[in-house]
Amino acid sequence: MAKRSARHKARELQYHEPATVHPLFPPERGWSPHDHDQHSRDRKYVKNVRAMSPTQQRLMDAIDERSVVVALGPAGTGKTYLAIAKAVEALEAGRAGRIVLSRPAVEAGESLGFLPGALEEKLAPYLRPLYDCLTERLGTKRLKALVAEGTIEIAPVAYMRGRTLNDCFIVIDEAQNCTYGQLKMLLTRLGWRSTMVLTGDPDQTDLLKGMSGLGDIAERLERVPEIGVVRLGDSDIVRHPLVAGMLTVL
Repeated sequence: MAKRSARHKARELQYHEPATVHPLFPPERGWSPHDHDQHSRDRKYVKNVRAMSPTQQRLMDAIDERSVVVALGPAGTGKTYLAIAKAVEALEAGRAGRIVLSRPAVEAGESLGFLPGALEEKLAPYLRPLYDCLTERLGTKRLKALVAEGTIEIAPVAYMRGRTLNDCFIVIDEAQNCTYGQLKMLLTRLGWRSTMVLTGDPDQTDLLKGMSGLGDIAERLERVPEIGVVRLGDSDIVRHPLVAGMLTVL
């Protein structure tokens, strides 16, 4: 009985022990998610997106300087948004003739079954996050026009084999849901005058354990001086401050 009571008290101490939580926006930064005056947080109409942390700045500099960049980090660190913002910037400056965005069509832990409609309609739910980022940077009307004329292409990973992407800005999003073979195939699509950015969180894959190739690919590419591998952390999260706190305890 005494042993059982001791174990119970030990469990209580374990569960109530305060965890180390990293506040994303401490009081001295002067911003709150409940503040209605959020001009500093509105990114839609800012022509040049600026970094919100030193590591984000390293990512933006790497994209400017390297032809291949791998951005690793937890949810909300701005990996996809910064990559697409840089893609739009390159397109508008004439440094890229078109934008190619790719994302694996992998369900996040639940089966949706067969989706109705044509191929584009079936893929729309998987590619929606990319459309959201593009809409913020370009607006709905201009985005539709650029997609219609082929200047912006959004395609699933399965449709990238056999292609050579010249004069493009390529973003491979959710790369943690790609196998090693798929990532190798995608990386070798790189053509002349092109930039490729891979984004993903190796700790949040929807594939079976051991199938994701992002972590292995990143470690191998770090040996190549001409390739940039940037690892973002909890302090780089730019979503609601609670996201950073939750990720330290979940």
